[in-house]
Amino acid sequence: MLLGCMQDEPLLISTILDYAACNHGTREIVSRLPDGTSHRYTYAAASARSRKLANALRRLGLAMSDRVGTLANNSFRHFECFYGVSGLGLVLNTVNPRLYDDQITYIINHAEDRILFLDPIYAETVERIAGDLETVRSFVFFCAKDEMPVTTLPDALSYEELIGDESDMLDWPSFDERAASVLCYTSGTTGHPKGVLYSHRSTVLHALHAAQPSVLGIGPSEALLVIAPMYHATAWSIPYVGPLTGAKLVFPGRDMSAENLHALVAEEAVTFACAVPTVWNALLDHVDRNGLSLKPMARAAIAGVTVPPVMIDHLWDKHGIAVLQFWGMTEMSPIATISTPMAALDDLEPAARAEILCKQGRIAFGIRLKIVDDDGVRQPRDGVSTGHIYGRGPWIANGYYKGEGGRVLDADGWLPTGDVGFLDPFGYLKLTDRSKDVIKSGGEWISSVDLENAILSHPAVWEAAVVGVRHPKWDERPLMLLRFRAGQSAEREEIIAHLAPRVAKWWLPDDIVVVDEMPYTATGKIRKNELRDRYADHLLNKMP
Repeated sequence: MLLGCMQDEPLLISTILDYAACNHGTREIVSRLPDGTSHRYTYAAASARSRKLANALRRLGLAMSDRVGTLANNSFRHFECFYGVSGLGLVLNTVNPRLYDDQITYIINHAEDRILFLDPIYAETVERIAGDLETVRSFVFFCAKDEMPVTTLPDALSYEELIGDESDMLDWPSFDERAASVLCYTSGTTGHPKGVLYSHRSTVLHALHAAQPSVLGIGPSEALLVIAPMYHATAWSIPYVGPLTGAKLVFPGRDMSAENLHALVAEEAVTFACAVPTVWNALLDHVDRNGLSLKPMARAAIAGVTVPPVMIDHLWDKHGIAVLQFWGMTEMSPIATISTPMAALDDLEPAARAEILCKQGRIAFGIRLKIVDDDGVRQPRDGVSTGHIYGRGPWIANGYYKGEGGRVLDADGWLPTGDVGFLDPFGYLKLTDRSKDVIKSGGEWISSVDLENAILSHPAVWEAAVVGVRHPKWDERPLMLLRFRAGQSAEREEIIAHLAPRVAKWWLPDDIVVVDEMPYTATGKIRKNELRDRYADHLLNKMP
């Protein structure tokens, strides 16, 4: 083998913020504070403070690969941990504060976090579980000394106290790019969460991938509103994409209300925002009810669950915002496909083009996908043949932290995603369901996702969930659960009439239940497993 005559520099997270500080040093990072004011500083200042943090962690005796936990929302201090922790060769464990106490305890203990950084708002949560935390030796609040909450946590101190006297002089260490960088736990609906352990190499490659024009298309003139939580798959890589491209970053803090998000769009001239559909639903409702504008926002990245076509149309038709729907998972860092157009679609009729762009997106460079049926037979990319989705690539996990769950890859090294769908000839992926959510009625599949999207186009419907429940003849039949918009409703016959021209007749739900609220996971997804359990015998109980 003849090796190339090229320098061999490791791909390390620290180089991203170094680049931003040197070449986009005056670009702003804005954070909404708990009192409603905004904190502003630059990439150059963030870089200096990240070095101060790294020096403080060294002083506390942390060594290569030690884990450091965070229980926090999106803010400038949390952002500094993304670089000050990982840049030193430590591993950042971003813990979801919306989880139950026992899950938070499990994650911190399983990760073996040495230090826990937390927002003051989560003081009571950590106080409740502190006696069960086996490895945490220090608690650091993301605040100034005079903002410290009254707490029973031992030897707790403020972030500003921790880094205040430290030098901002530090040469970031160089090490193997395959070293662990960030530990994110999946929000599984059953069993304990499992850890996905990113490497420096995978993180930098994914950020380079996400920034390119054929994916998120981020450039130095952008202002990015980072709504996706930093504890969920590193906020979809935006804390890395921002400094890598020189884009302005805007963090909403703990206030995720539609009022705060809209105010930030207006105040900071936001051009791009990323969030799950439930957040967009609330924001659009607020904006439309009050006759407000979302200008100058031009693009919206939406993921987490399938984006209803009615939302895509609404954002474009009423606000001129193009939706970049993407699909992936924590195990994919997380972006695998994204709904950006390609030249091959230009000659299609507008309706056919729009139908393709409403899918979960085309495969991006670096990712490979395959679709297999129940027998493991690979399916063609014909836009029809449906099966289980598997993926592989340089930012896709090959297993879980500490080997939890055993071997997860198939015999050929592909990761099962748990999703069901098909690929069209252009390489666009269409999800039809989760493997565990697909409804098998009389041996035929019914897509709960397509049923939900069909009813979400009804003007009175706010939220919908379709689950398979027991049936004596067909094994399973679809049950539809609905939440209506405030002050609106619809009769069962009207709902069925709305669905009838949009789905196959045998897909129509056997019953419709109106609910006041839906159960959610910690990442804002509807807990369909809980609904299946709760309503498992609903149809049987209605039968004579």
